[in-house]
Amino acid sequence: MKQCNVIAIDLAKNIFQVCGLSKDHKVLFNKPLKRSQLAPFMANQPSTQVAMEACYSSHYWARCFTAMGHIVSLLPAQHVTPFVRGNKSDHNDVIGIAEAHQRPHIRPVPIKTVEQQDIQSLHRIRERLIKQRTAMTNQTRGLLSEHGVTAPQGHKAFITLLHDINQQPSLAQSPYLKIQLLENIDEYHRLTQRIDRIAQQLADIAKQNPLCQLLLTIPGVGVIISTLLYSAIGDGSQFANARELAVWLGLTPRQYSSGNTFGSGGITKRGNKHLRKQLVHGARAALSRCRTKSDKVSQWANALVARRGFNKACVAMAARIARVSWILLNRKETYKTMNV
Repeated sequence: MKQCNVIAIDLAKNIFQVCGLSKDHKVLFNKPLKRSQLAPFMANQPSTQVAMEACYSSHYWARCFTAMGHIVSLLPAQHVTPFVRGNKSDHNDVIGIAEAHQRPHIRPVPIKTVEQQDIQSLHRIRERLIKQRTAMTNQTRGLLSEHGVTAPQGHKAFITLLHDINQQPSLAQSPYLKIQLLENIDEYHRLTQRIDRIAQQLADIAKQNPLCQLLLTIPGVGVIISTLLYSAIGDGSQFANARELAVWLGLTPRQYSSGNTFGSGGITKRGNKHLRKQLVHGARAALSRCRTKSDKVSQWANALVARRGFNKACVAMAARIARVSWILLNRKETYKTMNV
């Protein structure tokens, strides 16, 4: 059998589709393998190029195959789809992955380290817990409003409201609801305590990681953004310049151009939406502090707010934070403010 030049793998939970291509792009084999068969099969293959979609469990398998001596490329799933021909099947999908791997302009996704995936997991768990706490809070407010009990917005007011349940005369005839509301107090505190523990873990990681320490010097970047950015891009070496990072995050305008007509609309919103959201939140905090400052960045930000409005200025500031982050990671320097 000829030696494979590229081995494409369509990842799945239990049954993987594996396709081998020769140097002249001929299919040598295209067969399914069980999960228990995949690692021994790849270990017996000579060192070669391996192509997979950047999806479920891809980073784990990429680290495994790299340790075996293979050269692994993780391809963005949205760029593989146009190369799939025929009906949707694992047989056709894996050939599409192999075809996409031959394209020189499709940039592979960097393989995440175990540390990066751990940090990413902490952020995802934290985000889920925050959504659960918000859903429980909104539901409780809605149930209480049916009995004429309301409170100002905010966590402190909500906690006070729950602790004063027994003193609400309108709930005197609702013993079953009061029991559930008292249990909501315990649920709220459990969620809050777990969120706080994760936040402390992220703070400890930021203190120990030198790249996070560089990012923390940027106005508008805190523990959440610095650790989230590190888990997503590492040292940022996969981007050729600072603008590419902003483009990858979807913080640049969408272009509508044809012939001599050039137009641009709102931001593309590509990439990691959670990271983009946190960058915009950080930019909003940084922009609020620019009102009383006179350095060049603050002057630019204040002029942008006056010209385009606060919300659009927040997105522009978020794009600037992303570009500055890449520069600091690339140069291994801290942020320096230039006063006028």
